[in-house]
Amino acid sequence: MTDYPSRPSSGADDPLASSFATSYAGVVSFLAVANEGSFARAGDRLGIGRSSVSRNVQKLEAQLDARLFQRTTRSTSLTREGELFYENCQPGLARIAQALEDMRELRNGPPRGHLRIASTPGFGRKVVAPLLRGFHTGYPDISLELLLNDRPADFTSDRVDVSFRDGRMEDSGIVARRLIPMQMIVCAAPAYARMYGLPRHVAELGVHRCINLRTATGRVTEWEFKVDGLAQRFQPAALHTFNDPDLALEAVLDGLGLAQLPAYQVCELLREERLVSCLGQHAPDDGGHYLCYLSRKLLPARIRVFVDYMTEHTRLLDLECTMPVAMARTVEQQPA
Repeated sequence: MTDYPSRPSSGADDPLASSFATSYAGVVSFLAVANEGSFARAGDRLGIGRSSVSRNVQKLEAQLDARLFQRTTRSTSLTREGELFYENCQPGLARIAQALEDMRELRNGPPRGHLRIASTPGFGRKVVAPLLRGFHTGYPDISLELLLNDRPADFTSDRVDVSFRDGRMEDSGIVARRLIPMQMIVCAAPAYARMYGLPRHVAELGVHRCINLRTATGRVTEWEFKVDGLAQRFQPAALHTFNDPDLALEAVLDGLGLAQLPAYQVCELLREERLVSCLGQHAPDDGGHYLCYLSRKLLPARIRVFVDYMTEHTRLLDLECTMPVAMARTVEQQPA
């Protein structure tokens, strides 16, 4: 086995680190003196003493093994080597200045750049994706990338700027703006309800045909209820299980069984009476649909305008459900 040399434990013992620190301070001091024509004025510009500027330049000269300035009691001028070094520094200096300006524009200028967005598949298809067209019309200089995944996005490893999450937020390390409540509704097609009836209590789900959802981790999602004031989770035996909420909804519309689905997915279908709901008296406490990002501070303009736009326009959508009582009562009278 090959023995590799151990890495130095601190920057003070690391020649590379100390060399970089010396070079950086020396180059900054050198450029300030070259531009100001004086060690004293360079010190004033950098906010350090003249002696510190002189030391930094001397260390840089020792590293380069070259004299960069001609110093007299009356003047300071570049040597030939100093002129060459100054010219070679200019492209890098210009790029640093441009980088600083670009960052200021990203924070304060017109919104532009690339925005990487993550969402759960159902909410992403039904709510987020349809709103992106209007956002792009208003902010054409922002390019958009939408990633759909059941797994909560990792802002660092996935390089995500904004994430839409469902349920109850427990991550204190992110900013989570609640967009709308997350209602969970047990629903069925009218044809199913006429043929099999609808459950009046959670315990009756065991005799019904149920449709389950499987997450990206392989776990089957439990149904949530509130019974006698207490939260209750239930996982019914299912004739059909899908890993996509749209497929589960299609199965419900086809009359294959009951499913517990979020309101944003079914509210319009309930109003159109293409679906009916049940067990509303045992609906769980609302979670929420959240728009999440890492920090309120130093938020780039592209993220700031996206957060504001999506918050406003999501809340304008009619995505909360009121059960169509008349239809539900009619079908609930059928035997289970």
